Amino acid sequence: MNILRFFLFQLFFFTFFKLNFLYAVEPLPFNNIVLHKNPLQVSQVKFKDFDSKDIVLNKNDGKIKILNFWATWCAPCKAEMPSLNKFSIKNPDFLIFPINLEKINQKTTMKFYNDLNIKNLNIFFDPEFKLAKQFKLRGVPTTVFINQKGQEFARVLGDINFDDKNFIKWLNTYR
Repeated sequence: MNILRFFLFQLFFFTFFKLNFLYAVEPLPFNNIVLHKNPLQVSQVKFKDFDSKDIVLNKNDGKIKILNFWATWCAPCKAEMPSLNKFSIKNPDFLIFPINLEKINQKTTMKFYNDLNIKNLNIFFDPEFKLAKQFKLRGVPTTVFINQKGQEFARVLGDINFDDKNFIKWLNTYR
């Protein structure tokens, strides 16, 4: 009987250890992705649409939300925005919110989108930086990923290629 307990203990221990080890070395598609082992609770997510009307996200709607924080003066934002646009076309199941971290200026943001030929993304604003403070942003671009339960499970610090196949494969594991 003791031998059976010993083998069961070993089986449990090595299975648990191996699963934790695999999680720890899970390959991320980019070095600038921060993956939260325990997703972070997110309080109310509120920002403005293009017409300055309040938007409040439904955190428990069963969809992954991508909050991409950017600014018109930001060169890395300009570099990544076309790939975010392509991603939104190819992956309509994700809710994407490009949130401009500047005072509301429809003319300037429309010029930014037009110059980059961005046709599939809406424009949102966080003019008082409340959401930026809530997420403790340190710079732009920053992208926050919120799971189906309304929890932040990852974020990207800096720019990435949203159209990268490895990124899309990684993100789809959270659907």
